[in-house]
Amino acid sequence: MATKILVVDDEHSIVDLIRGYLEREAFEVHAAFDGPTALASARELNPDLVVLDVMLPGMDGIEVCRQLRQFSDAYVLMLTARTEEVDRIVGLTVGADDYLAKPFSPRELVARVRAMLRRPRTGSVPHDHPEATIRLGGLTIDRTRHAVTRDGVEAIDLTAREFELFAMLAQQPGRVFTRAQILDVVWTSEFYDDHVVEVHVGNLRRKLDADPSRYIQTVRGVGYRAVEDPR
Repeated sequence: MATKILVVDDEHSIVDLIRGYLEREAFEVHAAFDGPTALASARELNPDLVVLDVMLPGMDGIEVCRQLRQFSDAYVLMLTARTEEVDRIVGLTVGADDYLAKPFSPRELVARVRAMLRRPRTGSVPHDHPEATIRLGGLTIDRTRHAVTRDGVEAIDLTAREFELFAMLAQQPGRVFTRAQILDVVWTSEFYDDHVVEVHVGNLRRKLDADPSRYIQTVRGVGYRAVEDPR
């Protein structure tokens, strides 16, 4: 089956441009031109990836991404004409996977789309995988269900990237992973930089515990590690 991509932008000329380049790569492309329609289309189509503009009528792309993350683990590539760092951070905080400022090169957009899609989807770990379940302190990471629970009861709501990042660290507690290693495994693309790791680690820490260093420690100048025996 063809990979489904939903392109969301209120400028029809941009949608047509992106559609042309993606269809040339044999992707199945669908379009939406406002926020509410984008969410309805995502529910109906279950796309593999969403190209999402920040400035949309009806509901902006930040809110669309936030609501999308409640029911979909589709990769999200956000587009914006605003290049300030704060806009980029906000987009990543609500669960976007990458960020591209307008005007952009359509070829670069296609390259980023392909880089994201090279990663296996989060639910692809077989049930009999020896590392399908990871325990760290009172947390249980279940790769088969793509779920993290506290004391076997309380579910912790993580985005797809946050889940993969935490699973990577927790699988080998005590081992220090550099930001480059994390980028290589979780993002698999040269288009990302260290900042995206820092943003996701910060979001993950806040969701896991009020104490930001209880489960994940920063090794200054190197990277991050999961705490071996969190208490």
